Amino acid sequence: MDKIFLFEDYLDIYKKTIYKNDIYENLQTLKKLIIETNEKGKKIIFAGNGGSAAMASHCAVDLTKNAKIRAINFNDADLITCFANDFGYERWVEKSLDFYGDHGDVAILISSSGNSMNMVNASKRSRDLGIKVVTFTGFDSNNELKKEGDLNFWVDSKAYNIVEMTHHIWILSVVDSIIGSAEYSA
Repeated sequence: MDKIFLFEDYLDIYKKTIYKNDIYENLQTLKKLIIETNEKGKKIIFAGNGGSAAMASHCAVDLTKNAKIRAINFNDADLITCFANDFGYERWVEKSLDFYGDHGDVAILISSSGNSMNMVNASKRSRDLGIKVVTFTGFDSNNELKKEGDLNFWVDSKAYNIVEMTHHIWILSVVDSIIGSAEYSA
């Protein structure tokens, strides 16, 4: 007999996952890093694959529009297909940083597994360019991308939706804390 899907159990997994780590200090550190980067006239760069790419777009737009902090994302089909074709899929984000990244920027790299080679290569290239690296990963705590980050957010789950939505909540909580207009209700 199949187990009945219970939404209460599913949502309880999110609740436990979001609070499993002592995340508050890292969230405050990210908020401070984003504000300081903006005050220096630099930008925040988001990149991810699949659902993480959609999240990168959403977060970059919210940070720009709502928090008035300059943010970009590498999610244009023409950029991805051109650079992947010319430089290889594993290097397209790295090459995007060569063209769009500046010393003092911050790259927020999102990978559920933390082992996407395009994100790992981007983190290494960021170092060469003087760009700080913030990682959002899940699955294995010893993943390659997490090893490269200056600030790391890791979700202890192997379920894509749990990992991606936890990343989304964490990033947007920082955006809301910057704008100070998050509305809370019980």
